[in-house]
Amino acid sequence: MQEPSFTIGIEEEYKLVDRNTRDLISEVPETLLPKCRVRLEGQVAPEFLQCQIEVGTKVCESLDGARSELAYLRRTVAEVAAEYGLAIIAASTHPFGRPSQVEHTPKERYDQLADDLQEVVRQLVISGMHIHVGIEDNDLRTDLMGQVSYILPHILALTTSSPFWRGRDTGLKSYRIAIWNGMPRTGIPEYFDSFGEYQRHIDILVNAGVIEDATKVWWDIRPSDRYPTLEMRISDVCTRLDDAITVAAFYLCWLRMLYRLRRSNQRWRRYNNFLINENRWRAHRYGLDEGLLDYGLGEDVPFRDLMDEAVELIQKDAEYFDCVEEINHIHAIIENGTSAHRQVDTYAKAVSSGKDPEEALCMVVDQLIEETLIGT
Repeated sequence: MQEPSFTIGIEEEYKLVDRNTRDLISEVPETLLPKCRVRLEGQVAPEFLQCQIEVGTKVCESLDGARSELAYLRRTVAEVAAEYGLAIIAASTHPFGRPSQVEHTPKERYDQLADDLQEVVRQLVISGMHIHVGIEDNDLRTDLMGQVSYILPHILALTTSSPFWRGRDTGLKSYRIAIWNGMPRTGIPEYFDSFGEYQRHIDILVNAGVIEDATKVWWDIRPSDRYPTLEMRISDVCTRLDDAITVAAFYLCWLRMLYRLRRSNQRWRRYNNFLINENRWRAHRYGLDEGLLDYGLGEDVPFRDLMDEAVELIQKDAEYFDCVEEINHIHAIIENGTSAHRQVDTYAKAVSSGKDPEEALCMVVDQLIEETLIGT
C-alpha cells in the first residue's frame, strides 16, 4: 500500500455581524460574495444561512502552508465585509443572535434542505471547522476512521466556542453540538470493516431516495465524497488562528500514528460508540474543565493528563511534520482556556462591573471580532 499523502485542507464557517449593532445580519449584501470570489476565486462559498460564509484552504503540503492560507482567507473576507459595515466572527454560535431573524440562502440545495428538515434546519445558526487529511486508499480511510473516532471528543474539548445561545449562557461549552444533534445522520459513525461495506450502507439510502449522495451524511468524521480525504467535522470553529492550526496538527499526527501502527501489524483498540459518546457528551458539556473517561482504566481522568498521554503518542509524528511547536500549543489551550471560556469570562466581568446583559453580550461580540483576526 502506498503511503498516504497526508495533505491538509481546512474549511471554516464564519458569521457576518453588523459592526454597529453587533447582531447577525438577516440578509447578505448582494455584491459581498461576488467581491470575495474575485479575490479568493474558488475558496469562498455561501452557507445555508445568509449570515454565514464558508472558506476553504487549497490543498496544503504542510501546516505552515495551511496557516498562511487560513490567515489570508480570514483577513480577506474581513476586509470585504468591512466595506459593508460588517465584521466576521469565528465562533460556533453568536452570543445573542436568534434563528428567527435570519434567512436561508436562496439556492436549490438549501431550499431542499429547508423543505426536508423544517424547524430542525432553521435552528442551524451554528458554524464549524472541518479538517481534511489526504488518505487516498479507500479501505485505509475507512479503517482509520473507525480508529481515530476515539480521539474526537478530545478534539471537541480543545475547540469549544459556543457557550451562548439566544443571549443566555447555556452552561455548555459547545452548544453547537446540542443543535447539531437534532440533524439526521450525525454523531460518531458506526464501524465499517471496509470501504465496500461503508459504500453499501450509503447506497441503501441513495437507492431508497432518502439522500442524493454521501454529502448528506454529516457524521463527526467521514470519508469525503468529493476528495480523497478523511474529513474531521466534530470541532467548533476556533476563534484564534493558532488554536485552529494546533487542532489540525493534532488530528494529522494522530492519523499518521495510527497508520504507523498498521504498518507494524498493530492497531488502536476499537471501542464501542456507547463509550465514545459518553466522552463526546462530556466534551460538549464541560469542554476541557472536567475529565474524560479512560476506557482502559475505567476511570474519569483529568483532561490535562489524558492530553499529556495523547501528545506523547504522537511525538514522532509531530517531528515528521515539523509541527512540534503547534502540538505543544495544546498545553497553552488547556492552561488559558478555549474561546468558550474567554467569552463567558468577558460576559461575567462586564456584568459584574455594572454593564447590563445586552451591553455585556455586545462586548463578547467585540472580543470575537478582534480574536478572529489575531495572527492574520
